[in-house]
Amino acid sequence: MKTGKAYTIQKFGAGYMHYIELNSEDVKRLTAGGNKRVVCRINNKLELHAAVMKTKEGMYYVMIGAKYLKQLNLTMNSKVTVAIEIDKSELQINIPEEFAEVMATDSRAKEVFDSLTAGNKRGLIALVNMVKSSDKKIERALLIAEKLKAGITSPQKVMARKT
Repeated sequence: MKTGKAYTIQKFGAGYMHYIELNSEDVKRLTAGGNKRVVCRINNKLELHAAVMKTKEGMYYVMIGAKYLKQLNLTMNSKVTVAIEIDKSELQINIPEEFAEVMATDSRAKEVFDSLTAGNKRGLIALVNMVKSSDKKIERALLIAEKLKAGITSPQKVMARKT
């Protein structure tokens, strides 16, 4: 990964996510060929899979979730060093080992999972990444496997109480 550049953590307003604004040089490099997915290494401590986003006004940015800011003890207006590269990983998201293990041991669920769009795959994996403990990750991965086998493939519907 290239050496990072200096950025300032910003926020659109109360209740909105934090972000770093990308300059035109970065946008050109990172969105070549229609790419949107990137990997950011913040302060050489945390690697984050993200998407290059664009406002209606044409500003490009990468969102940084509150949990990552907390991990790094950062707030709005914090100065950070961020190295950003095109995400070349298979699904462009960190796959928790608990989810990988459930998929490896349930061939029917894995078959359905493999047939999904990359976005739905990322959405389902994100549902597992949302919980902290390994036990909860296993529980959620098993729930997802059962829902996939029942034909429920949308991340929004997987967590719905009634389907």
